[in-house]
Amino acid sequence: MPIRRHIEVSGIVQGVGFRPYIYRLATERHLVGAIRNTASGVSIEVQGEPSSVEDFVIHLPQDAPPLSRITEIEVAEVPCNGDPEFRIIASHAGERVRTLISPDVATCDDCLREMFDPRDRRFQYPFTNCTNCGPRFTITRSIPYDRPYTAMAPFQMCPACQKEYDDPLNRRFHAQPNACWDCGPRLQLLDREGQSIATGDPLKSSIEFLRAGQIVAIKGLGGFHLAADATNAVAVVRLRERKRRVGRPFAIMVASVDAARQFCEISAAEESALLSIQRPIVLLRRRTSAGDASYISEEVAPGNPYLGVFLPYTPLHHLLLREAEFEALVMTSGNLSEEPIAIANREAVARLGTLADNFLVHNRDILLRCDDSVVRLLPPSLAPFAQPSRPLRLKAFDREGRKDAAKSAKKIQQLRRSRGFVPVPVFLRNEVPSVLAVGGELKNTICLTKGKHAFLSQHVGDLENVESYKFFEEAIAHLQNVLEIRPEVIAYDLHPGYFSTRWALQQTLPLVGVQHHHAHVASCMAENHLDGKVIGFALDGTGYGSDGKVWGGEVLVADYAGFERAAHFEYIPLPGGAAAIHEPWRMAVSCLAHHFGRDFLKRKLPFMAEINQQKLDVLLQMIDRRVNSPLTSSCGRLFDAVAAIAGVRNTVTYEAQAAIELEMAMDGLNRGARDGIAGSTDLSNANQSYPLVLTPQDSGFVIGTRPLFEALVEDILAKRALAEISSKFHNGLVAVFLQIATELRRRTSLNRVCLSGGTFNNLYLTQTLSEALSTGGFEVFSQNEVPAGDGGLSLGQAMVAAARPGSAR
Repeated sequence: MPIRRHIEVSGIVQGVGFRPYIYRLATERHLVGAIRNTASGVSIEVQGEPSSVEDFVIHLPQDAPPLSRITEIEVAEVPCNGDPEFRIIASHAGERVRTLISPDVATCDDCLREMFDPRDRRFQYPFTNCTNCGPRFTITRSIPYDRPYTAMAPFQMCPACQKEYDDPLNRRFHAQPNACWDCGPRLQLLDREGQSIATGDPLKSSIEFLRAGQIVAIKGLGGFHLAADATNAVAVVRLRERKRRVGRPFAIMVASVDAARQFCEISAAEESALLSIQRPIVLLRRRTSAGDASYISEEVAPGNPYLGVFLPYTPLHHLLLREAEFEALVMTSGNLSEEPIAIANREAVARLGTLADNFLVHNRDILLRCDDSVVRLLPPSLAPFAQPSRPLRLKAFDREGRKDAAKSAKKIQQLRRSRGFVPVPVFLRNEVPSVLAVGGELKNTICLTKGKHAFLSQHVGDLENVESYKFFEEAIAHLQNVLEIRPEVIAYDLHPGYFSTRWALQQTLPLVGVQHHHAHVASCMAENHLDGKVIGFALDGTGYGSDGKVWGGEVLVADYAGFERAAHFEYIPLPGGAAAIHEPWRMAVSCLAHHFGRDFLKRKLPFMAEINQQKLDVLLQMIDRRVNSPLTSSCGRLFDAVAAIAGVRNTVTYEAQAAIELEMAMDGLNRGARDGIAGSTDLSNANQSYPLVLTPQDSGFVIGTRPLFEALVEDILAKRALAEISSKFHNGLVAVFLQIATELRRRTSLNRVCLSGGTFNNLYLTQTLSEALSTGGFEVFSQNEVPAGDGGLSLGQAMVAAARPGSAR
């Protein structure tokens, strides 16, 4: 007797070739029935011999398309009917939406073979795609994911493309961006005034401009890139000057992994990251041996031992790199410093006209900005701490073949989570109410929660200008639209001056203010599926404290519902407020004056020679009179102070530059430890670390820094090597943090430690502290699925708001 089963599949199952996959799976087993997209995912009914139906259900998740991600399967028995065949039927609208949209992903190998086959009708077509690759998130207006609701709506398919689209056995069945030379988008070349440049081949002309040292704005998947020949120092310097990007490294795109090996060291895991469907920018160590021949300009990443490298991920990129035979192209975000990336042709000409010499555009709209993602590979000794094993509470049915990929993913740390990863959700341990969390001021992202899913937006950036604020509002509106989530609560940062906070306070929904560092710890907890209280180290540059002071070096005992401040760095004046972030010498002088008074001026520290005497006098008066000198416990500002005193730099051109260069100073000294080759530092040897002192205060501790600065000044005057000074500073932090964690465990019996905040982008500190805590018997949890810095803040805000009494459920 035949049987019939109704199957509901949730997850990323639309626009990824899932329906033709199910069609083949059913017809191969001689089953009848139907499949359709729904607002919840896909709905399947199959009917046939019991053994065949059972085999269908078992195999359904095992060989699913590469872009799909099944999170839940529900199977129910239903009565048989007279279906004569298995059919794919049209989508139905109107249901409550839970569908997960696929992110934009790199061009697949099958499409590449077609593009470079002179016999194929898509030979050299720069918008080739199929159900396994191409744009998704950035061309979607709303769901269900069908062509009329995408940026491809204006392009009517030609008969050949329509035939592919309608054929369930074709790789392009219901591939919404399906197109070819006869019916799809086309390239166009514009000058900096937006006027069309007459050319028979816009791509070839663009290559000629790049070879001549010009800067070309190139329209991609999620926005424009500013491109320049990475081997042409004059062109790279010109791009820096125009973009007002003084020292921050540029990312470079290369044609292949082998091309990248000419100037970077690449491990097997790093190669996998470069070749992944997300195609992120991967931070790779430069080759340093004399025998390495590389013509990459030093101006690409001045003084930096790492390069941000990524591979082509659109057909246009592949054509550009293959045809031009460039060693590498600078491909940096198409924006002026700190503004959002440009996406529309007219917008790009208006905003980038002073930056680019020419524009290679096309006539397919980008509906949402989505910058490139940035990742790095964690050393083997750190990877287990970043992603500890945890129970999977979702009804997950990932096929067996994906287990190795999942293990590799544990080694990847997200520094900027955007194109390729968004809007794949963070899967939560428990269901939560619908919350909109609006993030912070810097590296902003937003977060929407629903059920067991937390959807983080793409990287919005720093909300310091009108364009960024508009993008922030666009991201909120678009994410709510494509997910059809209507939040019941809005979570925001307590800092009254943040633009995200001001936006939240203007809304009519219930509001929950969340302390910045509590949100960091909660973000780490959510990613690692933790409940209950933890010891949380939240270390960063700036966060508004519950006492109105500037926090940033915090140890909390926390759960989602609340926190206790268990320890923090002693308060030091922050002279000039935000100006001190850009001029680390201010914090150096403040720390020295705080601990030694004006006597420190007699020590003739070398960094002081670069400071204008008048500015110094004014600064000291500001500190004495507490004028525009709020108190801070920031770990980031402590890094700045030590870096300035040690002679790293007195001013910075991008965020955390002094701290980054202080860490890099250890590169030779601790490279083996950083790469997981050998043990890190012997903390039992007092000469290897600068001392810090713990002073009981209320129910917690204050971390005193005077001994650190006494030892630091002595080493400076003794002309100790910068690498040694940096190592001692880092190891001193590790030693005191281990001491704090041990004391808190004695007091509270807590054994789980969460590490979050932008300071934990410091790989050496994260690795060495994790090893020390683990050796001490602690369970250590850090972040890699979402950024440890403020890019992950919104996730923590949402979780805290969801846990507050009175939040709707």
